[in-house]
Amino acid sequence: MTHSRQFAKRDAVVVLLVASLLAGNLSAVGTAGRERVKRAVCLANLKQMAQAWLLYADDNDDKIVNGEAEYGTPGTCTTPAWGHHAKEKWWVGTDCHPSYQVGKNHPREVQIQAIRAGALFRYTGDENLYHCPAGIAGSVRTYSIVDAMNGLYRDGTRTGGSGVKVGETVLWVKKTTEIVIPGPAERLVLVDEGRVTPDSCGVHYLHPRWWDPPCVRHGAGTNVSFADGHGEHWKWEGAETITAGLAGIHQYEPTTPEGKRDLRRMQTAVWGRIGY
Repeated sequence: MTHSRQFAKRDAVVVLLVASLLAGNLSAVGTAGRERVKRAVCLANLKQMAQAWLLYADDNDDKIVNGEAEYGTPGTCTTPAWGHHAKEKWWVGTDCHPSYQVGKNHPREVQIQAIRAGALFRYTGDENLYHCPAGIAGSVRTYSIVDAMNGLYRDGTRTGGSGVKVGETVLWVKKTTEIVIPGPAERLVLVDEGRVTPDSCGVHYLHPRWWDPPCVRHGAGTNVSFADGHGEHWKWEGAETITAGLAGIHQYEPTTPEGKRDLRRMQTAVWGRIGY
């Protein structure tokens, strides 16, 4: 049994235990206690998702799953015939509504159908793992794979069909063996966005600004998981990071030292380094 399979069994127990607490009466512990339980369930989910991501690579000669969520026919999942994901089935199918930014969602059964049709589902086996219990109502999937993990490439991160290599750092990753410096414990794979979104979770490499809004979850931060299978809860330093995230501002460029540190933290964890 591989280490990732051992971790998956261990965390499955954690999820079941915490989920049982969540399903019970938590009124006695108050709002803060309920949020801690939800955060714990979310973090356990993300760790299991990262371990499933590793199992997929184990079975595919170290090639990682297509990190973009499909954005086509609702409820379906196809395999692109061309482009930078040619012959790579999407990790989840089309579960995101075109008007997701104003709160629209496909019916729950359509979203579940899209998740189950995706390339990663055989390694997860449970659509509930894709969802943070504190996520926006109506979104079955609240987690996204980041751009650098075979998702959408950004300016300066890809050349031909491969990721740009700066020293030992591969910016846009196609295989786990490309994750060398920084190592797997420092490269992000999944983030909790709190709602279903298309494509992959985006942040610039060459420019000092966010692409998607900062993820603000679980007490002014977010939950994340890494290429070695571990998970963390991040807290943002900058008040502007939190404001921009809650307001859903795309292409946000921070102005304060704290806000800039938040952005650089995300860019470094996604791309392995900063390009400006």
